[in-house]
Amino acid sequence: MSYEWGVITEVAIAMALGGFVGFEREVANRPAGFRTHMLVAGAAALLVSMAFSLVERSLQIIESSSVMADPIRIVQAIVIGVSFLGAGTIFRSRDSGEVKGLTTAAALLMSSGIGIAVALRQFVLAVGITALVVVVLRLLGALEGRLRKAAEL
Repeated sequence: MSYEWGVITEVAIAMALGGFVGFEREVANRPAGFRTHMLVAGAAALLVSMAFSLVERSLQIIESSSVMADPIRIVQAIVIGVSFLGAGTIFRSRDSGEVKGLTTAAALLMSSGIGIAVALRQFVLAVGITALVVVVLRLLGALEGRLRKAAEL
């Protein structure tokens, strides 16, 4: 039971950190915002935690070291699922040919990475990456906008 509360805590932390990234996307009025990023980060943390639990349980039931587990597979599954979700945020304008949503798709992928880090109890890494992502999205996004305006003049 305490393990389950630990997983709930990890998922909550992952969701909060994903929420920071999503809040920036929400403020920028992008297709995947606050709640989406929270859910992606939380789902990644939950799936990794459940995978570890499944391996532990299998070892207890079978009582053998013959159980083979590859934790990388759950990370691969998360990346594939988030990539599918991210692809839905990418749009190309028929008129101008301009592509939008790539940064939001990348932010979703980073949110899943943050969730994975939390599930692996790499809390400093998760918080640090969250800060870096928000800096990239907010500060570098503003700088990019200024450079584009300067180039148009």
